[in-house]
Amino acid sequence: MITRRLLPILRERLQERPAVALLGPRQVGKTTLALALAEKSKSLYLDLESEADLAKLADPELYLSRHEDKLVILDEIQRKPDLFKILRGRIDQMKRKGLPGRYLLLGSASLDLLHQSSESLAGRISFLELGPLGVSEVKAGDAGKLWLRGGFPDSFLARNDAVSMRWRRDFIRTYLERDIPQLGPRIPAETLRRFWTMLAHRHGGLHNAATIAQSLGVDGKTVAAYLDLFVDLLLVRRLEPWHENVGKRLVKSPKIYLRDSGLLHALLGIETDEDLLGHPACGSSWEGFVIENVISVLPEGSQAYFYRTAAGAEIDLVLQLPKQRWAVEIKRSLSPAPTKGFHLGCEDLDVTERWVVYPGEESYPLNAETQTIPLAKLIQKLEHWPGP
Repeated sequence: MITRRLLPILRERLQERPAVALLGPRQVGKTTLALALAEKSKSLYLDLESEADLAKLADPELYLSRHEDKLVILDEIQRKPDLFKILRGRIDQMKRKGLPGRYLLLGSASLDLLHQSSESLAGRISFLELGPLGVSEVKAGDAGKLWLRGGFPDSFLARNDAVSMRWRRDFIRTYLERDIPQLGPRIPAETLRRFWTMLAHRHGGLHNAATIAQSLGVDGKTVAAYLDLFVDLLLVRRLEPWHENVGKRLVKSPKIYLRDSGLLHALLGIETDEDLLGHPACGSSWEGFVIENVISVLPEGSQAYFYRTAAGAEIDLVLQLPKQRWAVEIKRSLSPAPTKGFHLGCEDLDVTERWVVYPGEESYPLNAETQTIPLAKLIQKLEHWPGP
């Protein structure tokens, strides 16, 4: 089993709150992580996609009252949203008895799940997001494989690139034909596939709903609803532009990235390293891979944006950290050189640190203010925040 960096954080949250929701796409490793945690404590695991486990919850209050001394893990919680109100009652009752009342809720991130839990368990629940594997969770020499295949464990650990690609294609098909309809939206699978593929071809670009709507033959509101769905399922990232008034004409449209590079490559038909390095999307794929890895390890309370003005100032990634603001330029070159627009943007935002992430192995200064840094080292800095 690959050790996930979220495991100690999850364990800590369960000590702080009576309920923790662990959200993420299917097949990302939520159940494996929860069961690894359960091995260290007295626990009860229920899979709400199992008819046998659902039958146990015919009278949920009675059943759960018999397991007050255990960590109760409820997998695929979005399948039974009426449990949230019952869990609120159980948590409050156990609190009055002086018992911790620990519940770990696993589910595909959906509007229904977030809405139900935020209403019913307000003040009692903490949310954590488990994404695909990151650079800090794999061996140092496997970063290239991770970029090509993506971070879904079954894809990353496949015995070769062809098997990995088949897994990802099957994953995409299953998500479109089975998983998304189970979450509520009744949208033809082929329409969603075309939309997902369009996003892949626009990966790293500014979102233009009108262009996509015209290609799909739908209106702008429908495109917005489709995009919201993929964002809520943690399959697409909508990176917002820097919005504070700096006296400049700012770009206001978000950038769109597929969150897993392996799924991006599957939708673009990229199977091998040679395919990837020769593809026009190589640069934007690397940019998205870096952004996703960096955002996944940001200190609590941090925010990520991009910055672009009509005059040409541009920063790929602006990190608003506690008491600091970093500018990150992303280059797929062993001799990276930031653009003039990057330096103009850094001056506009008065950043604390200027970094240029590149695929090399050494850090070195480009000038007195800017330093190149490998992705793994930048992630280490953020993971050990506020370290040196």
